[in-house]
Amino acid sequence: MRRVYLVAGELSGDILGAGLMRTLKARHPGIEFRGIGGPRMLEEGIDGRFPLETLSVMGLVEVLKHLPRLVGVRRELKRDALAWQPDILIGIDAPDFNLGLERQLREAGLTTAHYVSPSVWAWRQGRVKGIARAVDAMLTFLPFEAAFYRRHHVPVAFVGHPLADELPLENDRAAARAALGLPAEGQVLALLPGSRANEIRFLGETFLAAAGRLCAARPGLSIVMPAATPARRAELEALLAGHAALRDRVTLVDGRSREAMVASDCVLLASGTAALEAMLCHRPMLVAYRMAPATHWLAKRLVKTEWIALPNLIARETLVPELIQDAASPAAIAGQLAALLDDDEGRAALEARFAGMHAGLQRDASRRAAEAIEALVAGEPLPESVSPERAAEVAP
Repeated sequence: MRRVYLVAGELSGDILGAGLMRTLKARHPGIEFRGIGGPRMLEEGIDGRFPLETLSVMGLVEVLKHLPRLVGVRRELKRDALAWQPDILIGIDAPDFNLGLERQLREAGLTTAHYVSPSVWAWRQGRVKGIARAVDAMLTFLPFEAAFYRRHHVPVAFVGHPLADELPLENDRAAARAALGLPAEGQVLALLPGSRANEIRFLGETFLAAAGRLCAARPGLSIVMPAATPARRAELEALLAGHAALRDRVTLVDGRSREAMVASDCVLLASGTAALEAMLCHRPMLVAYRMAPATHWLAKRLVKTEWIALPNLIARETLVPELIQDAASPAAIAGQLAALLDDDEGRAALEARFAGMHAGLQRDASRRAAEAIEALVAGEPLPESVSPERAAEVAP
């Protein structure tokens, strides 16, 4: 393999792309890279055609505003890739942009792959037909994603999750508590109401009210609450000002969410990647989520999965309680958390289950992705990821 075209759309894609480039360089000395990447991919040697920020557009209104420019960028990347003639083009996440580019280049005769599955298994499942036309293979983080693509006859490789590679299979609760200035004894609850302003708006007060109920009944309980950004910290401080009884019980920290999870006995969090991180820290959790009523009404009609929490989706069973919308009241949340905190045996069993799931996802994702790409370029079968029998068992 001599030439690889890579298109990353945001910082998370830049991290993935850099790991993949590093692995491919070790396996193929002299390999060249071209496309779009961020600082890490530039450091690994990609010939960047546009800055990473070119594709970092969020929200429907913003996308519509920048659509003519994005169409022009896609057209230029297509022209550039066809002129350069890489062995393969790999779109990294950013599916709204990359899948269209991949389809155009595949129709023009290039081999294409997409790294990081969109949530097609959860909603708008008909998109899988377009994905099948766009890519020669999908590289997925999670086994149930691979099973979904197999069921729809799309070539797929389950490569494992980079977060699982990054986080250790053993962690030290006492060391994490000491690092965060938390009590060595007694129970600790981690609160993670989200990293977006809307999540703080819909969940922040609810989470603190639930914590207040727990603290009133449990004098020895400590709370640690990471703030994802300075803006989120200011919002959380404003909410805490209305809970005088919690001020001496809550430790507010900047970032360090993984340390907070490891330090805790259980975690209360919004749905999303944080649930996967809590699982990879081997901590029991409660997932609670609230959103605008209109958004919830629409989501109920579009989302096709039984669960929203990634640990449940991976296990295909309810390991983690989920309280959504009106069910996510302070009283209900406090009740569920009290049951978790009182069940030492159940928590220990769940920590062991999560450790096993962690090991299953810890597959050296960059290496496996590189192996899948090599197979595609060589015209060989993709490395086996999920057997057809297991696919039928776990597919959404």
